[in-house]
Amino acid sequence: MSDVARLAGVSIKTVSRVVNDEPAVHPDTAERVVAAIEQLGFRRNLGARNLRRGSTTGTIGLVVEDVGNPFYSELNRAVERIATSFGRHVLTGSSGENSDRERELSLEFCARRVDGLLIVPAGLQHGYLVPEMRAGTPVVFLDRPAGDIVADTVLVDNLGGTIEAVGHLVRHGHRRIAFLGDSPDIFTAAERLRGFREGCVRNGISYDESLVAMQTPTPETVGHAVRKLIGGPNPATAVIAGNNRVAVHLLRALAHSERRPALVSFDDFELADLLDPPVTVIAHDVSALGHAAAELLFARIQGDQSAPRKVVLPVHLVARGSGEAAL
Repeated sequence: MSDVARLAGVSIKTVSRVVNDEPAVHPDTAERVVAAIEQLGFRRNLGARNLRRGSTTGTIGLVVEDVGNPFYSELNRAVERIATSFGRHVLTGSSGENSDRERELSLEFCARRVDGLLIVPAGLQHGYLVPEMRAGTPVVFLDRPAGDIVADTVLVDNLGGTIEAVGHLVRHGHRRIAFLGDSPDIFTAAERLRGFREGCVRNGISYDESLVAMQTPTPETVGHAVRKLIGGPNPATAVIAGNNRVAVHLLRALAHSERRPALVSFDDFELADLLDPPVTVIAHDVSALGHAAAELLFARIQGDQSAPRKVVLPVHLVARGSGEAAL
């Protein structure tokens, strides 16, 4: 600011008034200051400005598993829409399903004095956030709950959605139904497996452990599981994919297979409706998930001190063809 004041031939206070859009600066003087700012490439240090004023930083933090996954990209966009309506920007980072990275990102955002924090947790231990929460930083968990603290949480109905998928396949004659899920350490994967078990019980079919594969989805792991599940003399006639990544790897593995089991995917995904046959999915509104979590966070930022809330958003089955193939 001293450099700008020197070049414009004004006081530092005058530069401050122009930068902060304060009144009582003659238009010709303001024009000289703006020209000097542009010539010198001056930019305000918003962090220092907010620290001095004791105001907010104008940012919130968002920790997700992987910003490259379309699910989390859509979630990020939804959070940004709400944040923009409140005049905030979003800082986003990927944990890579690593609890240490989740902790590192969360504490880094807190060190940058974000106004609030949204977390898709990778781990089960979140005591490290207690000092930040006591200091006034609101935290909302989404898609999965916190492991060992009580906090606001926004989820989807993982249990009910998988129960519905099993019932749908049974009504189309299937009794040998397989379930391919993500790592069982992940809350959503474990809940969807629990829904699969419950769905088997409710629909009068036996739960067969040999028809279940739970592991981090890669082309290799899903391909191996598919060959095991649909091969042999008593194969699965239908498969439930535990999430969109499992479904994509599963479809690749089935591309050249003579056997094509009926398929229901938990999570919709791009082009699922254009495949042959189109993929039946358990769909939920990812934008609604992001909106609900962000709106809850901003309610806390604005002073809502009610008890922590748990919000569970509904899911619904979209029948497109792959899940309706008769036995």
